[in-house]
Amino acid sequence: MRQPLRQTPSIETTKIAVRKQYYFRNSPRGLLAWDVDRLVQLSSALPRKAIPLSTILELHQAWSDEPQAGRGMLEHLRLIDEADLSYPIILSADGAVMDGRHRVAKAAREGRSEIEAVQFDADPEPDHVGLGPDDLPY
Repeated sequence: MRQPLRQTPSIETTKIAVRKQYYFRNSPRGLLAWDVDRLVQLSSALPRKAIPLSTILELHQAWSDEPQAGRGMLEHLRLIDEADLSYPIILSADGAVMDGRHRVAKAAREGRSEIEAVQFDADPEPDHVGLGPDDLPY
């Protein structure tokens, strides 16, 4: 008996409401910002691979430069709990997590040793240069 094909959910087929997000990186050109919706589109054809959680540097770094107060930490915990591990995280060419930090945290909390990822061979050009989070459209 043939087994039905298992399709991986995609943003287009599931129509999940996701809050607008950007990935930021400091550079000599100023603060670089990538629209995560565009990163999802650009990475959709990249091959998926299992990445050991031990290689993800963000698990060993602070989430932001600002300390999290109680409510902010609770919001992050809620987002971690709701994270959907069926979507791969998106890695930059150098292995930085461009999208999926809550998924990484969830996988670690669940005791997993790997997470599914896609990775750019070369990073796409940023959507914005020199603009901070408060200057971008949401």
